[in-house]
Amino acid sequence: MDLQAFFAENTPPFPEERVKLSERLGGEFRIRGISEEESAGIRRQCVKNAAGETDPADYLCRLAAACVVEPDLQNAALQRSWGVMGAEDLLKRMLSAGEYAKLVERVQAVCGFDLPVRELADEIKKGSCRATQN
Repeated sequence: MDLQAFFAENTPPFPEERVKLSERLGGEFRIRGISEEESAGIRRQCVKNAAGETDPADYLCRLAAACVVEPDLQNAALQRSWGVMGAEDLLKRMLSAGEYAKLVERVQAVCGFDLPVRELADEIKKGSCRATQN
């Protein structure tokens, strides 16, 4: 095995893609994959109870907001135009339910999830997760 292939300088950046969510929106969203380190930070923000359980809907929303490069969801003028404060609230207000679902699906794909996070969570709860089978 060539250890050099794993060195940071020899590893390409996380993937990016452009996504047209609908004809209603004037342009494409540019999204990027993120590291597990970034994902873990997002998960820590989504703990919903003392048992340390993660709120999957909150996680997916924060993940989507973290992965959107364009439009700049942190832009104050864009947030003002939609009457919200914060990237997550902007996504929820700006996008239709279907557009939001499409964005979340593409974000999961660009981050390397083979199965949607909700599907994985359901399988783990049932004790039959394809992602962990050998």
